[in-house]
Amino acid sequence: MAALVLALAGCGGEPAPEPAAPAYGWPSDPRAVTAWPPPSETGKASYYADSLAGNRTASGEPYDPRALTAAHRKLPFGTIIDVRTTDGRRTVRVRVNDRGPWVEGRVVDLSRAAAEQLDMIRAGVVAVNLYVVSMPQAPAGR
Repeated sequence: MAALVLALAGCGGEPAPEPAAPAYGWPSDPRAVTAWPPPSETGKASYYADSLAGNRTASGEPYDPRALTAAHRKLPFGTIIDVRTTDGRRTVRVRVNDRGPWVEGRVVDLSRAAAEQLDMIRAGVVAVNLYVVSMPQAPAGR
């Protein structure tokens, strides 16, 4: 009888709640930027190789070298940022749709179209400042 009581005791209670799926755009990384206004950043920008055209980005979109898009490690997908060369001569507005770059010292990877607007194709890597223009609406409970 005692064995039956112990076996049934382990079956009681409510089931554990299902973990919520992360909302589109908001990374599950607890270090992700979710406060407003997020800080500006300074570092190096690079751009995607042409051979990556059509490959899926972390957001699930195919990479389009003609679109004004970017990869950032922590900003939510859909965040709009201004990328300005540190000399202040050129600025491009892009939408974050991928994760990266994963090279130390780099803060953003740009599409080819964005890199062309910054006139960085020949250099490949340039010093930039990033400024958040807008972020997607945070899901409830964030």
